[in-house]
Amino acid sequence: MTRRCSEGTRLLLGLTGLAVTGWAVEHDRIGPVEAQAFRAVNRLPDSLYRPAWLVMQGGNLLAVPATAAVAWRADRPQLARRALAGGGLAWLLAKVVKRTYRRPRPAVLVDGVGVRGRAPTGLGYVSGHAAVSTALGLAAMPELSRPGRALAGLALPTIWASRLYVGAHLPLDVLGGIALGVAVDAVVDGVTGCGERGARAMRGGSSVRR
Repeated sequence: MTRRCSEGTRLLLGLTGLAVTGWAVEHDRIGPVEAQAFRAVNRLPDSLYRPAWLVMQGGNLLAVPATAAVAWRADRPQLARRALAGGGLAWLLAKVVKRTYRRPRPAVLVDGVGVRGRAPTGLGYVSGHAAVSTALGLAAMPELSRPGRALAGLALPTIWASRLYVGAHLPLDVLGGIALGVAVDAVVDGVTGCGERGARAMRGGSSVRR
């Protein structure tokens, strides 16, 4: 029933995080603590851009079908379905949240933002990269070996921090995206997990009847 942490608890944590960060977001200003945290990451050396960009693609929309394809080829069909559903839903809901809060990108709210790579367009809160990477990472964790989980545990914070580093998002954007990813994964885990348990129960019951 619990498996890592109950789906209900994770859903509550995700929704609470989303509500708290959304409450703290303002359209036309940024608080001093958030600005200081953003600048601390955004002002890291330019030499980190290439590796940061590479890891950052783990939150790209294309990472969703790529993760599902790898899981399918590894004979993990449930993980493939969960990655497609969770990653895709996280991306879509991030778009909805962006249009609800309409927070601009960092360059509008902070002076002297270091933008690396293509200048971001659209809205800031929440970070789609953070939401997608969190949903995919949580889906994959139970299927990974111990070294794989350690690697994922390093990759996820790097993806989140990279969105500040390239000047695409502010800290609350990323925290809100993480919370959204947690909530989405809890829902998808509950749906796919119940389906898988039901299928196993049916197979077990049919074997008893024989």
